[in-house]
Amino acid sequence: MRKLRLRYAKRGRLRFTSHRDIARAFERALRRAHVPMAYSQGFNPHPKISWIGAAPTGVASEAEYVEIQLVEPVEPDELVAMLDRATPPGLDVLEAVVADGGGLADRVEASRWRIELEGVTPDTLRDAVARTMAQPVVEVERLTKHGMRTIDARAAMVSATVVSGPPPGGVTCGILEVVVRQTTPAVRPDDVLSALRVVADLEPPVPAKATRMAQGRLDDAGALADPLAPDRAFGRTSLTDLP
Repeated sequence: MRKLRLRYAKRGRLRFTSHRDIARAFERALRRAHVPMAYSQGFNPHPKISWIGAAPTGVASEAEYVEIQLVEPVEPDELVAMLDRATPPGLDVLEAVVADGGGLADRVEASRWRIELEGVTPDTLRDAVARTMAQPVVEVERLTKHGMRTIDARAAMVSATVVSGPPPGGVTCGILEVVVRQTTPAVRPDDVLSALRVVADLEPPVPAKATRMAQGRLDDAGALADPLAPDRAFGRTSLTDLP
């Protein structure tokens, strides 16, 4: 069996789609594209697919990752083209590489999120972010299937920067880029917004728009390393080159 790693995006209206529905759409696309998938054994075999840190419902992403196992060689670029024709609009496969071994999950330690807060000025957002980052602990509440849970959002926030530049759509908008460490439970963009509300009483007049821009391993400077980079450095672009 051969393993490929893919980066895909969740865009547009699909940001409101649950991960379960995204997974079903992806599996249907694999079948429509006639990708030679490897399957599990037993009475109810499933395609061998491993999802890595799926984005929560309600947010978009430019950096989602999945691993698939095949029983026949397929060129990575060919696989991207095959899936591009079979996936619904908004579920876009951007890149595929041959896995060089090890686990992809071990290369994902944090996410970089872009959060657009329409109706909030950059100066107001900058002040709220500075006050929040100055706190050692910021506890927020999240409703889970087991009831309300209190988590420390500040502990997961590695860095937070207010991005300058022209506002999207020409409206007043504060744009926050925040790097959030993977924790258990995971701290999500809405938890970051809850932290800003708890510390600085920041309440956007309209719902914020969040997009995951990157995932990866943190370096000493707090930047994220591309999780597919080691696979590219492996130097094998074709599955037929593998032993």
